[in-house]
Amino acid sequence: MERTTSRQRVYNGMPARELGSEGWHKPWSGGNGGNCLEAMKLADGRLAVRQSTDPDGPALIYTSDEMTAFIREAKAGEADFLLT
Repeated sequence: MERTTSRQRVYNGMPARELGSEGWHKPWSGGNGGNCLEAMKLADGRLAVRQSTDPDGPALIYTSDEMTAFIREAKAGEADFLLT
């Protein structure tokens, strides 16, 4: 499903509502009271991330390579400092 048109400029920090309400997924969820990240794959292959409790807030836009690197490094423990 295409969520953006060629006329729509997708940029980092744009209001997430401009990307529409369809297609957002919670890749994981835990016992955090519903405070989750939601992600959407865009038509051009980039990924949008937003805070689930603020669906009208900013969307952070990442390339597939950026997200792959982040996930790979997080799995390797490189982001563990964020938890302490």
